[in-house]
Amino acid sequence: MLKSFTHAIEGIATAFRQHPNFRIHTVTAIVVIMTSFALQITRIEFLIVIFTINLMFIVEMVNTSVEEITNLVTIKWAKQAKNAKDVAAGMALLTAISSVIVGIVIFGPYLIELMS
Repeated sequence: MLKSFTHAIEGIATAFRQHPNFRIHTVTAIVVIMTSFALQITRIEFLIVIFTINLMFIVEMVNTSVEEITNLVTIKWAKQAKNAKDVAAGMALLTAISSVIVGIVIFGPYLIELMS
């Protein structure tokens, strides 16, 4: 069981070291969590923020996995490989858009109140 956790941690570390988007999401997540505390959002809102952040990390890692496996099994260009990568990238884009919408809905009223 410890070996499984070790492999999982190595996977997260690999995603962080080798994929710029994962690092961008990490920095964004830290800023969002700090903003959550600064604005004193409710517990439910914070839970939604944490689930949204986690979903983005998961989707980014699935996207990375699809890209890595596709690169491993295809030596030359193939339409199926392109489609797999495009669909995985589309999944990540939709999740990012949804995350921004969640952020606007949760943080928007707090920011508007702060500015007024």
